[in-house]
Amino acid sequence: MLAGVPVHVIQRGNNRGACFVNDEDRNFYLFHLARGLGRFGCQLHAYCLMTNHVHLLLTPEGAESCAPLMKHMGQLHSQYFNKRYKRTGSLWEGRFRSCLVQSERYVLACYRYIELNPVRAGMVPSASAYRWSSHNGNAGRASNQPLTRHAEYLALAADETSRHAAYRGLFAVGDEPAFLAAIRDATNGGFALVGEQLKSVLPADTQRRLERRPPGPRAKTVPQPDNVSGELELKSGLRPRTG
Repeated sequence: MLAGVPVHVIQRGNNRGACFVNDEDRNFYLFHLARGLGRFGCQLHAYCLMTNHVHLLLTPEGAESCAPLMKHMGQLHSQYFNKRYKRTGSLWEGRFRSCLVQSERYVLACYRYIELNPVRAGMVPSASAYRWSSHNGNAGRASNQPLTRHAEYLALAADETSRHAAYRGLFAVGDEPAFLAAIRDATNGGFALVGEQLKSVLPADTQRRLERRPPGPRAKTVPQPDNVSGELELKSGLRPRTG
């Protein structure tokens, strides 16, 4: 992770199994997520709790802030879920997946992507009809205390009322084909959604991991310690049957 750069996080249920059965399960997750944000140094901009996976848009305050938060949430919810439903074994499909998201083009598009998941999955007719996402909080329809407004969200308008209206307007149009193509490319190619400005200030070895890799086998290299490359993959739920 990179401090101060938003990251889209997905954590899936093991074998695509349910990680939320009812509202009590979802309330438990959100309650402890809100508590964990301050503890681990992360800001939450958008979220969506699907039946078998979670989407979060976070900005870590430090390079090591996001992973401890997700480990904490994964363990806590797994313990709760196993005890409540008298089950054993892993609840989650291994480690969470993530993708850096930066630039004015991508940040708000990622807000939309996350909050439209239940619509694409055919669960609800509109983002506002789904209770378990950040949409109504970001759109000014409900109080949603865990949310922190990203700078790109604040730039939508000069005051809160106008900002809410502008945000709702983002959902009045269909998905932007260019962004959906970009997020699919990021999923398949394992690179992040960042702008040229960020790329220009990153170390050369990090930049290589942000670019599309050429086809064909990779050259063999001597393994080196790496705290970044494992974080740059994205596995999205674009198929309608899973969100």
